Amino acid sequence: MTQSPTLRIPHTLALLFFLMMAALVATWLVPQGFFAENPETGRVMPGSYEVVAEREVLSPLALFTAIPRAFVDAGPIIFFLFIIGGVLAMIRATGTIDALLGRLLERFRDRPRSLIFAVIFVFSLASSAVGSSGEYIPFVLILVALCRAMKMDAMTAVGMVVAGYGVGYGLAAFNQYTVVVAQEIAELPTYSGWWLRLALLVPFVLIAVHHVWRYAERVRRDPSVSLVAGATVADAEPPASYPPLDGRHVAIVLAFFAALGVGVWGIATRGWYLNELGACFVVLGLVTAVIGRLGPSAASEKFIEGAKDLTETAILVGIARGIALIMEDGQILHTIVHYLSLPLSLVGSELAAVGMMLIQAVLNLFIPSGSGQAYVTMPLMTPLSDLLDVPRQVAVLAYQMGDGFTNMIIPTNAILMGILGVAGISYASWFRFCLPLIIKLYAAGAVVLVLAVMFGFG
Repeated sequence: MTQSPTLRIPHTLALLFFLMMAALVATWLVPQGFFAENPETGRVMPGSYEVVAEREVLSPLALFTAIPRAFVDAGPIIFFLFIIGGVLAMIRATGTIDALLGRLLERFRDRPRSLIFAVIFVFSLASSAVGSSGEYIPFVLILVALCRAMKMDAMTAVGMVVAGYGVGYGLAAFNQYTVVVAQEIAELPTYSGWWLRLALLVPFVLIAVHHVWRYAERVRRDPSVSLVAGATVADAEPPASYPPLDGRHVAIVLAFFAALGVGVWGIATRGWYLNELGACFVVLGLVTAVIGRLGPSAASEKFIEGAKDLTETAILVGIARGIALIMEDGQILHTIVHYLSLPLSLVGSELAAVGMMLIQAVLNLFIPSGSGQAYVTMPLMTPLSDLLDVPRQVAVLAYQMGDGFTNMIIPTNAILMGILGVAGISYASWFRFCLPLIIKLYAAGAVVLVLAVMFGFG
């Protein structure tokens, strides 16, 4: 069906730029203010919010200067995407991906539901344990091709990946970027309460699996209902046959998982992130060239081709970061936190816990960093939870759900925009697919928080 011009949703780049414009206008209208910070810890101090004596008005020029600054600020994820694109193109050139897809298709040909469950569960478990998210980008194109071969679509593949890390972050048991930071600020023992969060992971994974599978089954029955019909990558037909998986292909697959494993180990134990993870994939590219017998020129050409394919994605990631930069420059982030927290003092403890989750969800649009959001909001939510008789452990859980689930849909999440760009899916199409899932997860999360308050989860 042809979309009505009056209902046409703009390109993702235009949508993000409109959000930047809205952020700039907000800095002219919203009171500017700030919380005092503890000089020793750098955390904001509850009760210290003050409106600035003289408003500093950002000029319209700030809208444009924020863009190159945002590209610099989002540099690690942007260059990580280029590296991933280049290395995956080298791996594809060796025939490894096609051979691997052939074997996976043989195994899961008649069990697409098993594939969906396995991917979402494994990814959510990894995100819950060590905070994995950007590491999943290399799997996107593999899963897209596999889903197409199983008469599903790119949306199903992305749904598996994003639902996996979204649920994993929302119910993280040991995630050092969210749980550790939030519990330390709330003065709770590190990793305390992990048993409940880990137990909740399975039912929330099943909610996600049900949502993705229902959509995938509809597409399998009637491809015309696909939300990504017409997208270049999504409509790419799988090959009619696949090459055999030989020793060289197996070696490259093992090198891939070794690079990923070293990266995850470094993130969990050495404080690594995208720079070091990118270095692991650079080494993987060199190993792939040797094992796959790609000459220096051929390897270089494939790497550049793969990196060029992600240029649009890199641009979207940079623009997305500019929204938060403008709000930081306009001194309205703390104001938003302050006014969103006030209504919580007017409701009971059970509803206050749910309100905390919803406030964290709203704030995640402006502070997509999990640890950054914890540092801004948890010093406020911790004493507020004490006043409202909400256990601090519940306040941490509300923060996790608000941060993790919303990461699946907000356009300011660089990882999400990167995944969508790799798969060739527009943000508008993704929003239509993901919004019902977000509603289901938040409804279940609200029930969990109410029960956690009632039973004194601490």
